Amino acid sequence: MTAPSPPLPPPGQAVRTTCPYCGVGCGVLATPDGQGGLHIAGDPDHPANRGMLCVKGMALGETVGTEGRLLAPRIGGREAGWDEALSLVAERFSQAIERHGPESVAFYVSGQMLTEDYYVANKLMKGFIGSANIDTNSRLCMASSVAGHRRAFGSDTVPGLYEDLELADLVVLVGSNLAWCHPVLYRRLAAAKEARPEMRIVVVDPRRTATCDLADLHLAVAPGSDAVLFNRLLAEIHRRGAADPDYLSHVEGFDAALAAAKLADGAATGLSEADLGRFLDLWIGTERTVTLWSQGVNQSDSGTDKVNAILNCHLATGRIGRPGMGPFSVTGQPNAMGGREVGGLANMLACHLEIENPAHREAVRAFWNAPRIAERPGLKAVDLFHAVEDGRIKALWIICTNPAVSMPEADRVARAIGACEFSVVSDLFATTDTARLAHVLLPATGWGERDGTVTNSERRISRQRAALPAPGRARHDWRILAEVGSRMGWPEAFGWQTAAEVFREHAALSGVAGRLGGDFDISDLGGISGIDYDELDPFLWPRAGARQGGRFFGDGRFHTSDGRARVIPVAPKLPAGGAFRLNTGRVRDHWHTMTRTGRSARLGRHLAEPFIEIHPADAARLGLKPDTLAEVGNTHGRAILRVLVTARVQPGQPFAPIHWTGETAPSGRIGALVEAATDPVSGQPASKSAVVSIRPFPARWYGFALSDGELRPSCPYWARATLPLGTQAELAGTEMPADWNAFARDLFGLAVEPVVARDPARGLIRMAFLQDSRLKAALFAGPDPVALQRAHVATLLGAVSDPGLLAGRPGAGRADEGATVCACLGIGVNTIARAIAERGLITVEALGAALGAGTNCGSCRPELRSLIQLHSARCEAAE
Repeated sequence: MTAPSPPLPPPGQAVRTTCPYCGVGCGVLATPDGQGGLHIAGDPDHPANRGMLCVKGMALGETVGTEGRLLAPRIGGREAGWDEALSLVAERFSQAIERHGPESVAFYVSGQMLTEDYYVANKLMKGFIGSANIDTNSRLCMASSVAGHRRAFGSDTVPGLYEDLELADLVVLVGSNLAWCHPVLYRRLAAAKEARPEMRIVVVDPRRTATCDLADLHLAVAPGSDAVLFNRLLAEIHRRGAADPDYLSHVEGFDAALAAAKLADGAATGLSEADLGRFLDLWIGTERTVTLWSQGVNQSDSGTDKVNAILNCHLATGRIGRPGMGPFSVTGQPNAMGGREVGGLANMLACHLEIENPAHREAVRAFWNAPRIAERPGLKAVDLFHAVEDGRIKALWIICTNPAVSMPEADRVARAIGACEFSVVSDLFATTDTARLAHVLLPATGWGERDGTVTNSERRISRQRAALPAPGRARHDWRILAEVGSRMGWPEAFGWQTAAEVFREHAALSGVAGRLGGDFDISDLGGISGIDYDELDPFLWPRAGARQGGRFFGDGRFHTSDGRARVIPVAPKLPAGGAFRLNTGRVRDHWHTMTRTGRSARLGRHLAEPFIEIHPADAARLGLKPDTLAEVGNTHGRAILRVLVTARVQPGQPFAPIHWTGETAPSGRIGALVEAATDPVSGQPASKSAVVSIRPFPARWYGFALSDGELRPSCPYWARATLPLGTQAELAGTEMPADWNAFARDLFGLAVEPVVARDPARGLIRMAFLQDSRLKAALFAGPDPVALQRAHVATLLGAVSDPGLLAGRPGAGRADEGATVCACLGIGVNTIARAIAERGLITVEALGAALGAGTNCGSCRPELRSLIQLHSARCEAAE
């Protein structure tokens, strides 16, 4: 299949596209530099971000390029042509279906795919193969929100808009570290509060996150008690007569839900009566209230009930579908919403239609002119990989995701993929933990090269556009899927030539859904031309006749059979006890498994290795010292993590981030610790927490290494990160190397003799490898965590040898930046501390004016405030 692509822009001409990270859906101006790279800026005309970008978005230009890319198909590790690879995939899937039936094959896809890619995958699996065994990593992200919406509204509809956060008088953030996970939305909220200081913000989170910097009230609830809190709220709404009787005339089930809510014991939240009472007063007394939630609610074995507990309160008070009020689920991926729209989940049909509804199935089958249609929900993510493990799935295709890291019980999932009879992975890289397990690798285009649409958390559809050519023989995912569909015997159904044609079909099908009473309808675009598709501006759905964008449900009309909403009785399910319940999550400057962000040196400077935050009392009891290593484990897996002692977490509730992989830190894979427990309604796993044991890791030595070439660690703990001119690694081992010189030569792959400095009294060894008097590699090691100025040493790679190199710190008169706080401008903690202490800069605005810190994406502003508090207090104590 030869598919024409839109012409690429000349160097210097900006392309309007959309960021590939979180669900905010920020507009990006990507300008080719003529050398294979891109200059990046925020799009001031995009409604989602109005020109703002977070540091990850700003660093997009540092993540493109062909280095390390998969540039041609591979079969069994050897390079192959597209014809051979696609024919093999079509043949093996067809054989499995013929011998074992359509339920013997599966697709596992991704919220990072474009809507057009998703549409083709869903059509192929559900309409032509005839199975619903297509699920997505969005199952790990927002499936409980989908299920909660469908139970309450009869449809997976996000009622509100981003501007509601700015119009609200009260915003409640539940299980969402908005400052780090959706930074631009956080900036919009912060700006609104600055403009209207009377606005109130409540953060509901067991951990004190950066988002709490903006909060008037932080409710450090007991883990898993969100439903108790909102049940208690519903009961109090009724007791105070705050329910809206007019709106309740559009609602079913209130009495049963209220009876369940009255059983809630507020003490189970772990909150004081004063804090609980203040929250109830604020929520009930503020009509313009938005309740926003994310993974802290969704990633639970009772996430759907938690979602419905929130929705119940908004339905009871009629605070929905009007400016400045409503429930709001923010998604973690750039196109999780688009995947929901095309039916990318195993229990949905295209365009939000219901797989359980015979009329819906027949409407989709007829539109596709398909030989069959899936008649029942397929296997959801956890069950899908269990079916791979026990051999029911004979052929598996994984697209644009890394389940060998991100799934719960990740070690078990990796073993299952490795043992599958036939596995295919479409990705940008051959080196991901999942790609290494595949029989066939297919090179896909990535952000900056592909062309299609995405939908953000407020239902806004935007274009992703190509600014760079596809590298090597890489192809768009929709093209790859369509070619396989054609080779399996359905060329007419999969004969599109452009992404615009796929979008046009998707839009036309949405009109069928709209006529069946569905919420998702963009049929005005069912006849869109290629030129209009290329020029399509961001828009809110629906887009069909008189139905144009806006909010849902303010009029009390829902998509249930009787048009009435459902208030759901919720019986909270509190998590089982355990000495430690590990809280998992994201860090500010990385995303998912770092396949993209790990390529940027700037993004690795903030937090460069996996870590565990642990309360001081727990650390003291366990004998864990700051900067040492902890071994964290359970029956599912084991991790080794750097110790960060902090009161940001509660006793018994440590925190660890999810991003590290077998490529970057094999012992830091948090998914290996998470039990595959799932919500009984949504099938979403409880990835947010795990019961673990913790003990000191018995390190005999610690090390820090950097090189302008490849690092090949072989010790029990290592964590690798990108530098501007090479790579760094944190190291640790349980046995002292017999020969440090030999150890270092193996680590760096160098045969030359190093310059060595030893301190036998302290057990320190430091060595530098030089070539033509320039630093190629260095190793610093000793019995304790290595103390040196890493940012300074990194600047010496490739430079003429500095006499003070092995000291590991700048010489006299040379300032040391310290660990990076503002990644946008590369401003370190020491520079900021000096500005506070020596220059009296004690506001974020003053630091911004003097240093620039916090003036770009703003993600570091909470940390700046913390540093001001810390160093201002030290100055006062000194006086």
